[in-house]
Amino acid sequence: MKSRKTSGLISGVTLGLSAVLAGCVQVSAPDKPIVINLNINIKQEVVYRLDGDAKDLINSEAEIF
Repeated sequence: MKSRKTSGLISGVTLGLSAVLAGCVQVSAPDKPIVINLNINIKQEVVYRLDGDAKDLINSEAEIF
């Protein structure tokens, strides 16, 4: 019988401590704004690959291109 009382007491104390510790968490916004410096270098390269027929068409009709 003592073991049930002891385990119940331990459970109660553990529950009580976790309730007390849960109230200690504080979340607040910083005084200064958060600055994220992103040094991103973006290079874009576009490559057109034309099949033989399209190349021939461009060469024969060069004045419209």
